[in-house]
Amino acid sequence: MDPATGPTLLGFDVFLVGSILAGIAAMAMVFAIYTALTIKDPMSKRVKALEGRREELKMGLVTSNAKKRQSLVRKTDTTEKIKDTLGNLKVLQQSQVEIVQQKLAHAGIRNKELAIVIIGLRAVLPILLGGFAFVMLYIVQVYPDWQMKRVAALALAVFVGYKGPELYIGNIAKKRSDAIRKGLPDALDLLVICAEAGLTVDAAFNRVAKELGRAYPELGDEFALTAIELSFLNERKKAFDNLAYRVDLDAVKGVVTTMIQTERYGTPLASALRVLSAEFRNERMMRAEEKAARLPAIMTVPLIMFILPVLFIVILGPAACSIADAFSGGIG
Repeated sequence: MDPATGPTLLGFDVFLVGSILAGIAAMAMVFAIYTALTIKDPMSKRVKALEGRREELKMGLVTSNAKKRQSLVRKTDTTEKIKDTLGNLKVLQQSQVEIVQQKLAHAGIRNKELAIVIIGLRAVLPILLGGFAFVMLYIVQVYPDWQMKRVAALALAVFVGYKGPELYIGNIAKKRSDAIRKGLPDALDLLVICAEAGLTVDAAFNRVAKELGRAYPELGDEFALTAIELSFLNERKKAFDNLAYRVDLDAVKGVVTTMIQTERYGTPLASALRVLSAEFRNERMMRAEEKAARLPAIMTVPLIMFILPVLFIVILGPAACSIADAFSGGIG
């Protein structure tokens, strides 16, 4: 063995590999310390976004109130053209439109006309992505070694084009539902306090929306819209039904059912909401305990793939180097 070189393991210089790993570990440590020291206040971004949104609403109410009102009552030319085209192709059904509209409502998108655009994209994107994948794979032959993989890649492109818009909206709706679920017990506690203080239901919803708008903007938005509908709609039940329609959560549906029964039969609102709040907090605690119970099973794969090999290298590495040096010395 050349004395200028260090011990080798499987053909690699042990000192060189150790130096590279030590450098990577040092960089990771520096990055971790930098991340820990530069933690920003999570509320500052939300407060800044709220202030910006407030200024936009003020400017919009002053400058383009008539234009917004017109956009609410009239349909855009683009959606009308897409609707006519899909109608001529016999691929547009009212039930399909209603399903997409509800998914948009779950994602917090108020414009129902976008459902026509989503259905149109679901019809056009598979053709575009599938045609692009066919040209790149079979005509240009970007990967000439692929045989069956070409068919799989083409099918994947068509599937992504068909399901892509729906999956994107579903992802937004899931994040929004999780954010609303986190703030619902606190909102119910505030509703109990407002009800015991003598506020009406619409005033209580408005107050909760103002108090929780910074911590839980999604929940504050829904409660503010419900308060507006409670003030203007003829049937208060319709406002609660709209809340259950916009939020895809069983907990919100339970709150809506409780509010409707309270309005109909005159049962005490504070006691019913207090019971619901306790149930939702217990459910949140059980969900956290469930995640904690799944943690050992989840950590098994990283333990086997990353921690145990490093542990074996640290323990058996010096012995393997000594054995390799002994055999190389004996052979020389």
